[in-house]
Amino acid sequence: MNVESWIKEILASRERKAMPIMTHPGIEMLGRKVVDAVSDGDIHYQAIEALNNRFPQSMACTSIMDLTVEAEAFGAQLCVYDDELPSIQGHLLNNYDDVLRLSVPSLDKARVPEFLKVSALASKALEKPFFAGCIGPYSLAGRLMGMTEIMIAIYTEPQTVTLLLDKCTDFLTSYVSAIKATGVAGVVMAEPAAGLLSDEDCTNYSSIYIKKIVEAVQDETFAVVLHNCGNTGQCTQAMLKTEAKCLHFGNQIDMIKALDECPSDMLVMGNLDPVGVMKMGNADDVRTQTLKLLEETGSYQNFILSTGCDVPPNIPMENIQAFYDALDSYNARH
Repeated sequence: MNVESWIKEILASRERKAMPIMTHPGIEMLGRKVVDAVSDGDIHYQAIEALNNRFPQSMACTSIMDLTVEAEAFGAQLCVYDDELPSIQGHLLNNYDDVLRLSVPSLDKARVPEFLKVSALASKALEKPFFAGCIGPYSLAGRLMGMTEIMIAIYTEPQTVTLLLDKCTDFLTSYVSAIKATGVAGVVMAEPAAGLLSDEDCTNYSSIYIKKIVEAVQDETFAVVLHNCGNTGQCTQAMLKTEAKCLHFGNQIDMIKALDECPSDMLVMGNLDPVGVMKMGNADDVRTQTLKLLEETGSYQNFILSTGCDVPPNIPMENIQAFYDALDSYNARH
């Protein structure tokens, strides 16, 4: 598909659109566990399909935001749970020599083939755009080196960090290129760890590397959506420097200020609280907060209603319905 034309159509539409980052409810609709979906591309796709069939209002479908897939391919050890996403156990790298010896993995390592399978299935079967998921280079480096360790190393041994980021970027360029080759509309690149940095450090240790990936894969048929739920407003300019077609913000940011900083011809997505509202609230809370966000952003034609991050497991179905009912109600009145 021509993604640039699709974006222009959205910008020209009077209707507000939504693209929540949401797959877990589909897993539950299948009666499966999280571990099943993150280990098996067929189950993962079936969850996406089931959720889309139940709630077809989203302008595009997305995959699970599992930020351990790429680190596992590098050799990181996982803690695996039945009903939660995997987590990284310890860290793989301790010093410059470890990074120097680190090999950039091929795309047949660990669960990478299963996640590529999701994109291949979605591109053939879904009648709407699909955005796969991947981690960003700085967040990947942090999972391999340790988050505390990499934040210290930026100042004490920056050459170690930049060498690691080069290797992470090489792998991610290869991975996202393979995702693109399946025919999907784009990728949501999650770079939450970069939100812990200043704008200058985010530029130097995240954005310049993301830009290399963007330059390699983004064109009229494929869009990079950069997600940074760690950004509280201090590094929006750094995010813009990546030249990703779309930006996705978390619930900790002032959405109006973010929109004011972004070009009006760029899709800007966010930022309903996925835990505090979508999971912990009731249907009335979800409806109220969704309408509030839509009203506040009403003058921004490039705003896309979304969740601030991937919604967790066990979201009440009535809350998802309330989210879309609020969107329909808003569009009916405007």
